[in-house]
Amino acid sequence: MPPTETSVLRTTAGDLPLEEYHLTLEGGAWRILHTGAILSHADEERFLCGDQPRLPYGIVLWPAAIALAHEIATRALRGARVLELGAGTGLPGIVAASLGARVVQTDRQEVALHVCKTNAARNGVTTIEHRAADWTAWEDGATYDWILGADILYAVSLHPYLRRIFERNLAPGGRLLLADPFRKGSFDLLEAMEAEGWKVTMNKWTVGVAPPERAVGVFELTRG
Repeated sequence: MPPTETSVLRTTAGDLPLEEYHLTLEGGAWRILHTGAILSHADEERFLCGDQPRLPYGIVLWPAAIALAHEIATRALRGARVLELGAGTGLPGIVAASLGARVVQTDRQEVALHVCKTNAARNGVTTIEHRAADWTAWEDGATYDWILGADILYAVSLHPYLRRIFERNLAPGGRLLLADPFRKGSFDLLEAMEAEGWKVTMNKWTVGVAPPERAVGVFELTRG
């Protein structure tokens, strides 16, 4: 829907109009507020290199989050313990919670967690736990059946911290689901993990409202 007077995110940097994304799949329907959708390569270039002040990454809707939500909707998650890293607008974790998972959503940005909470409430999801968390100063010692991440592998410098979280927080027999728009640096991490004995499989999704659509891989990793 177009931004309205009531769909505005008020921050110390100013008021940001919010748009609503509708997702319908596998018999469910969700409504997600965000500050803009980055669906194509051209959208991403405008966002990263444009002259306008850059919005926080976490409150933008990225194609990897949409692809991951589609993937999650195909999984049996009822009763599973789920950790979402870099939750952003919250779409994947909200879908997981709607399917009966016990979800913890984390993000470093407080404004992203606010949007996460708002979107959970808009979709009637009251069971998600929201936590501010920094991958470089990670304190969670709990284990989870699933760890989710949408486009979280973009920074090679953060890979060692993510690896520690995967090793520490994934329960025995657990699974990682990492959605990524085929960034080169992401392959470096995935290939390194596979070389160390992780099993890696992938489903490919395409996201967009008009050609050219954006290809996104959803990579599932399990310990060998």
